[in-house]
Amino acid sequence: MPSDIAFIASDAPEAQRAKRKLERRYGSTEPDRASVVVALGGDGLMLQTLHRFLSEDKAIYGMNRGSVGFLMNAYREEDLLERLEAAERTEIHPLRMRAISHAGEAHEALAFNDVYLLRRTFQAAKLRISIDGVVRLNELICDGILVATPAGSTAYNLSAHGPILPINSQLLALTPISAFRPRRWRGAILPHNAKVKIDILEPGKRPVNTVADHSEFRDISIVEVEQDMSLRVTMLFDRGHSLAERVLAEQFLY
Repeated sequence: MPSDIAFIASDAPEAQRAKRKLERRYGSTEPDRASVVVALGGDGLMLQTLHRFLSEDKAIYGMNRGSVGFLMNAYREEDLLERLEAAERTEIHPLRMRAISHAGEAHEALAFNDVYLLRRTFQAAKLRISIDGVVRLNELICDGILVATPAGSTAYNLSAHGPILPINSQLLALTPISAFRPRRWRGAILPHNAKVKIDILEPGKRPVNTVADHSEFRDISIVEVEQDMSLRVTMLFDRGHSLAERVLAEQFLY
């Protein structure tokens, strides 16, 4: 049963109050010495926590003190040690994004949910889509496009009418955002090892930004995305409420 627990919380008053209560009840370890990190907040805090501890061998257990909390467990003060001991483990791997700006600057970032591109002005973006070095779509006129992991397929990807991917599937979703031409193109389901390249056509006239989770870069001309299987983080979920179960259940909501 874990005893070296670190509690971290978002800035929300509710999350800060929960952190103080749990630390009084269970004690607290500094994050760099803990084997389990309990994150108190919403999905935004969870993504920040996953990035923060990616290079460290720690399990992350979230409790919802935010709004949606899809990546979080239900908040409850009692029985925390027992819940951690019985928790189901899920390993997830981030996307690695490489981007070149219109001015020639190189950027790199990781994303556990998704990488997406969005137009910056009133003019639609024009994009060319290549998969593993093969051009699959010469010109997509749209508001943007995104690449989502299974963990991120129920987030922005779902709102853009992309497919929900089973959490243990070795797949990625490539989903257009408000596609204008070709109007009937709904996107693609790709193998997890696919290398996606997106060329922004007319980047000076039709500027585009790209976002990897919470890292944003402006005026981009090229974006490359692939999943980095050498990196992983372990998330803990209450038994019967695993991330795989949540993703499955999401497909039956109406």
